[in-house]
Amino acid sequence: MVKDENMKIGAVVSEFNYDITMMMLERAKEHAQFLGAEITHIVKVPGVFDMGLAVKKLLERKDVDGVVTIGAVIEGETEHDDIVIQNAARKIADLSIEYSKPVGLGISGPGMTRLQAGARIERAKAAVEAVVKLHRRLRL
Repeated sequence: MVKDENMKIGAVVSEFNYDITMMMLERAKEHAQFLGAEITHIVKVPGVFDMGLAVKKLLERKDVDGVVTIGAVIEGETEHDDIVIQNAARKIADLSIEYSKPVGLGISGPGMTRLQAGARIERAKAAVEAVVKLHRRLRL
């Protein structure tokens, strides 16, 4: 992949399941640097469901070329995790189209255990890579 030295990425990170999401954020920052981009703005939100407004505010910024979302939706005793991820993913996709900037879905789940979430920490890198690739291919 060609490095995009000037690409600035915002990150919206869920504080829910903090032990997992903060490790995901570290992997995302490292991978952005590896790709020649930089995560320049980080907004922490209470949970995945709360990401929409923070994503929107970052996309409004002229100094942000794309956004990566980071979260872990772990299965509970009800179907709450399904509702959270479905609504968050739909809003994230809508905002990407509305602002014509890439938004990477780095949210693992639903239907996973804490152990499975821990095993998926490295997948945050894929969300960063998606944002960088889409930005480059669309010449934004």
